[in-house]
Amino acid sequence: MLMKSVKLLTGLMTLLVCLTAITGSVRPTQLEQIRMHGEITMITRNSPVTYYEDRTGPSGYELELAQAFADYLGVRLNVQVADNLTGIFTALNADQAQFAAAGLAVTPERQRWFRFSEPYQQVREHVIYRRGTQRPRKLDDMLSGMIVVPASSSHAQTLRRAQVDERPELSWSETGELDITDLMHMVANGDIDYTLVNSNEFNMLQAYIPNIGIGFTIDDERSLAWAFQHNRDNSLLNASREFFQSRQTRQQLATLNERYYGHLDELNYVGAKRFLRQTVRKLDRYKPYFERSANDNQFDWRLLAAVGYQESHWNPLATSYTGVRGLMMLTNATAGDLGVSDRLDPEQSILGGGRYLNSLRNRLGTQVAEPDRTWMTLASYNIGYGHLQDARRLAYEMGGNPNLWRDVKEALPLLSQKRYHKNTRYGYARGSEAVDYVQNIRRYYDVLVWNDEQALQIASTDNDNLHLSSSMTVVPPLL
Repeated sequence: MLMKSVKLLTGLMTLLVCLTAITGSVRPTQLEQIRMHGEITMITRNSPVTYYEDRTGPSGYELELAQAFADYLGVRLNVQVADNLTGIFTALNADQAQFAAAGLAVTPERQRWFRFSEPYQQVREHVIYRRGTQRPRKLDDMLSGMIVVPASSSHAQTLRRAQVDERPELSWSETGELDITDLMHMVANGDIDYTLVNSNEFNMLQAYIPNIGIGFTIDDERSLAWAFQHNRDNSLLNASREFFQSRQTRQQLATLNERYYGHLDELNYVGAKRFLRQTVRKLDRYKPYFERSANDNQFDWRLLAAVGYQESHWNPLATSYTGVRGLMMLTNATAGDLGVSDRLDPEQSILGGGRYLNSLRNRLGTQVAEPDRTWMTLASYNIGYGHLQDARRLAYEMGGNPNLWRDVKEALPLLSQKRYHKNTRYGYARGSEAVDYVQNIRRYYDVLVWNDEQALQIASTDNDNLHLSSSMTVVPPLL
């Protein structure tokens, strides 16, 4: 009996040693390693649609989405910025980053070398030309022009496929030193004839560079997704897919799409040209007042300037048929409450308008987070605080979130319909106009911020002229 017990104990100990040896030799998965280190590294690129730094710090669609993924995994996010697309793919292959979040289109060529997350955005691919020149409508129209695209881009792959399958005489150039923003500027200036750009980037940039237009769209919709190394360890890739399939992430994507793209169609070519002309002619005259008002009320001066343009096109003598007057278009009653004795005095109007916006923002309270709090403040400046509250209640009753602008802006137009406004406290209101009002201001604000940042970049560099370097690669025709 004793011998049997000893043998049994010995066998159990041997099995335990074997199991320990086996489990100790198994390498942790990539996801386990990331969680053990408490950090995940993203590689990205500088662009308005991915990642950038302004006076408020790091920002961007991809940054916010990647930060949500890091939070989902319970780790810190480390951000690395590559100089170009080639650098992104090199860093990913060299294990310098665990994933690439850089507005990358999923293409057959890339799928041979990388794995991709669930798509988070659908875009189209446009051929861009300079307005006032002959508009290209098909590939044949581009054969005699100079085409430049970023190296290692999906656009370069598109041109290669077109060359092989349709137009062997097609030729173009690829650059690793200029990004798509630079190339769009060069098209606008007439330095090159064409470039290719995804629709999300074009929509973001067209108001800043109004001389560019869409010639034609090359193919159907394409997906944007995150890229991962192509290996047998799919733990992190699978975690990303679970992340994108979660309800919380879908809500986050809706919020990001509203924040970065929800207002981009508000400024057309004519409006953008007029706005840029007015900034040159008038803005410097009133900028000190906007800066002072912004400092007094904790706003960005460029936001107040955007409000002033939406209200009066920076005309201090503006008067509407309803009796509101001045650069910030104050009512007589509001001006009296704010201590504005002369609504047609631009300094008084701007300082008073800033104080009024601040009072409306304070009434909203801190339960509405930024930037939604600012957008709702602007809506109440236009339509009245009471009507805004009615719209927030409607948003809640329809299953939306009354603290999110993307839900409130869906409810505001309903205030003009009797079946909705008859049950509200303040009744009928032109809610659609308030939505357009806010979206216009957001677009004007974007342009002013862009212009400001561009001026700072030019001031900090010795040579502000874009040029095609000698290192650019020319892809010759196949003929």
